[in-house]
Amino acid sequence: MTQLALVIDLNKCVGCHACATNCKAWNSAGKYGPLTDLNPYDKAPKGVWFNRVQTYEVGTFPNTQVVNFPKSCMHCKDPACVAGCPTGASFKRQEDGTVLIEYNDCIGCKYCSWACPYGVREFDETEGVMKKCTLCADRINNENLPEDERKPACVLACPSRARVFGDIDDPKSDAYAWIADKNGYKVMAECGTDPSNHYVPKKKVKIELDVDELTVKAHRIVPTDRRKTSFEEKISEDISII
Repeated sequence: MTQLALVIDLNKCVGCHACATNCKAWNSAGKYGPLTDLNPYDKAPKGVWFNRVQTYEVGTFPNTQVVNFPKSCMHCKDPACVAGCPTGASFKRQEDGTVLIEYNDCIGCKYCSWACPYGVREFDETEGVMKKCTLCADRINNENLPEDERKPACVLACPSRARVFGDIDDPKSDAYAWIADKNGYKVMAECGTDPSNHYVPKKKVKIELDVDELTVKAHRIVPTDRRKTSFEEKISEDISII
């Protein structure tokens, strides 16, 4: 069975949030929108985001490093949200494995968000329904778009190419290759939902600093005996260039 998913390389993600903003822009006007905002310019803004980037500092100073961790629906093969939905609004599409929500059947009970171990379901307070990442289902199946654009908005926007999209069960896909070649792993696999999205683990980076060299550079005197140029000389130079 086809299982579409994202594979994200944590070594390449720079935390720029381009994935999140492009996702917001596309889906706000798309089939699964709007992505409502409440008081976006207030002290405590709230809103619906299908994709969020969380940033952590790991390690103990001075041996620390930053990890940017993009997070969205994992499109689990055995999704707890689908099992927990009392109306059947949450379902797993058989043809490609994506987990979706039928808004017309959603009663906003939030049972699915309680069941999801990843906390990636978002409640739209304006419309009273749950929303989440759809892998841009209205893009990837849109035959009016060029084939190379039939990808999730987050994948198209990533400037560092930290994301790849495809069938993780197809040995010919880039997604499958990234998992196999880069040791892609499942987040919180112990929860038993069998998440489809995978991550390439962050490599530990250790930089050896030469303290003496840093001290020398810090105390280096910058020469300041530059020739002073009068206003009249500057005007003459500009005129000669013209």
